[in-house]
Amino acid sequence: MTYTTIIGSAATAVGEQYGRSLADLAAEALRGAFAHPGAIDPRRIGAVYVANAFGETLAGQGQLGAFLADAVGLRGVPAFRVEAAGASGGVALHQAAQAIAAGQCEIAVVLGAEKVTDRLDGTVEAALALAGDAEGEAIHGVTRTAQWAMLMRRYMHEYGYQAEAFAPFPVNAHANAAKNPQALYRFPINADKYRKAGQVASPLNMLDCSSPADGAAAVILAAESIARELPGPQIKLAGTAIATDAPALAARRDPLDLSASRASAQIALGRAHLGIGDVQVWELSDPHGIAAALALEAIGCYERGTAPRFAADGAIAPSGRTPIATGGGYKARGDVGGAGGVYQVVELVRQLRGEAGPTQVAGARIGLAQCLGGIGATAASVVLIAE
Repeated sequence: MTYTTIIGSAATAVGEQYGRSLADLAAEALRGAFAHPGAIDPRRIGAVYVANAFGETLAGQGQLGAFLADAVGLRGVPAFRVEAAGASGGVALHQAAQAIAAGQCEIAVVLGAEKVTDRLDGTVEAALALAGDAEGEAIHGVTRTAQWAMLMRRYMHEYGYQAEAFAPFPVNAHANAAKNPQALYRFPINADKYRKAGQVASPLNMLDCSSPADGAAAVILAAESIARELPGPQIKLAGTAIATDAPALAARRDPLDLSASRASAQIALGRAHLGIGDVQVWELSDPHGIAAALALEAIGCYERGTAPRFAADGAIAPSGRTPIATGGGYKARGDVGGAGGVYQVVELVRQLRGEAGPTQVAGARIGLAQCLGGIGATAASVVLIAE
């Protein structure tokens, strides 16, 4: 098959960037992506795909394709905004790879950017709720955090867990983020602090809930013929896939089964001619421990009802069987909305190049990133291979 190659990637620090605009963040990320040794001339860019979930509602900016292309010095290049809530980044990567494979362009930029912290909490919650079913859920005041809390409560009921069983997920995320200078929360936590944390939406507490934050990440994709011009090892986008499910939890046959997560991972791995056991490092949507647990089980890494036990045994740590959140994940790196999928790929590129420092997964050469829109209504998966 024809592979698309990553020839540049970078991200800004995640945080409360009150003194910077969406355009400022996007420009910094793209400059970093072009700073790689042997980077391509920006004048060869054939398309820009902007991954963003909240441009109109939180940043007050529509037509983000043209707006950010102009802001980053790519005026005149075909530019498109891709929106699929939290899955926007993965969908944008999929679209860009498809365009290159189809011969529409030879080099494309995928730019994920979000600016959320300039708005009041109520406005942010209302924007986040748009990822669900507006008529059946949001109109009644159901937030995304409340939905994950309901799933966690159901999971605990079905499999006999207490809330403390999910502590290993945020503990792992914070341990990794403490070593990531770009993370929002660069400090460790432990199980005791988790147990004592105040409730947000029971059984979810403050140390099991991610924070929306500002940031931008950029990935430059190129056709194989272009990548061969450049020095050094290559990171290939070996398979991508998108799957969907009903946005409303009540419309699903089994709310604890993230069927879109499973389908997109299996299809992407199939397109890369790989299996689940071949993946050595993972990037998942993990704003809460329950989200990571359900994704790991849906994809097939663990049997249903067992992910918290494996996490407690160290399986999700950088040295474990299924390393996740090596840069801090959504929980500790920060939840950057529609840009999350692009951040995931930037982190996997670091891992596959052996540049992840203290959280490096030994010998990693195959990674899978998966981002979710809403409560898994959209799932976009990307498989990377180091050569």
